[in-house]
Amino acid sequence: MFQDSPIYDRLVAERGDIPLQTRREAERVTRELEFVMRPFSAFGSGLPADRPAAPGAGWQRAALPGPRPY
Repeated sequence: MFQDSPIYDRLVAERGDIPLQTRREAERVTRELEFVMRPFSAFGSGLPADRPAAPGAGWQRAALPGPRPY
């Protein structure tokens, strides 16, 4: 990444290669999430095919207060 950069080399020697550690941790978390989410993607939504989801089921955005008709 940084070529011929004594400041960066010194920081890595003192503190460790933080960008490399961060990248490895992000890759590990991504692999774990892919493993955990695999069963859900294999079975679709989890609802029976003959019974559609009820209208209004799930998360919805709340209506903001506004002028009220009197």
